[in-house]
Amino acid sequence: MDALDLLLNRVSVTRLADPAPNAAQMDVILRAALRAPDHGQLRPWRFLTVQGDARERLGALFAEALRLRQPELPDDALAKPRKMPLRAPIVLVAIARVLPHPKIPESEQVLAVACAAHGVLLAAHAQGLGAVWRTGEFAYDPYVAQQLGLADNEQVLGFIYVGTPDGNPRTPPELDPRDFVRPWGQVS
Repeated sequence: MDALDLLLNRVSVTRLADPAPNAAQMDVILRAALRAPDHGQLRPWRFLTVQGDARERLGALFAEALRLRQPELPDDALAKPRKMPLRAPIVLVAIARVLPHPKIPESEQVLAVACAAHGVLLAAHAQGLGAVWRTGEFAYDPYVAQQLGLADNEQVLGFIYVGTPDGNPRTPPELDPRDFVRPWGQVS
């Protein structure tokens, strides 16, 4: 796939199915993530892979976290969070591991991890796979973070669902850069 075609046509694919990426495809996906811009080469990222039965355990964790926050919820309200990780054959948990540094602030480190996550999306698309980056309440839930084994200096930036597109991915909307860019000093 041509690099510009990749950059101009990648879209989030929300309907994903088996097969999961194979080992070679996952290697490419993760290598692409590791090419993210990284001031100071701190490598402030790490990823957890969730596939197979682990997806059901992640769904149970989501349901448990929701139950802890809202104990009055009826049991049937926990069905949705249980099913969330089953929407794709593999889920990557993108984690920012912020390190103390005198010149590189936390925000730059978190942005580097966001770029790594974007690399995952691009590499999946380049290989004919589908992917979508999801956040939501469980990405920010302290109980979920604890149960995933995150340290105090870590945070989940999102869950990246990866698999084979189920149907044709949507066509990206045509956007005009002029709607988003202005020369500095020009009155709009």
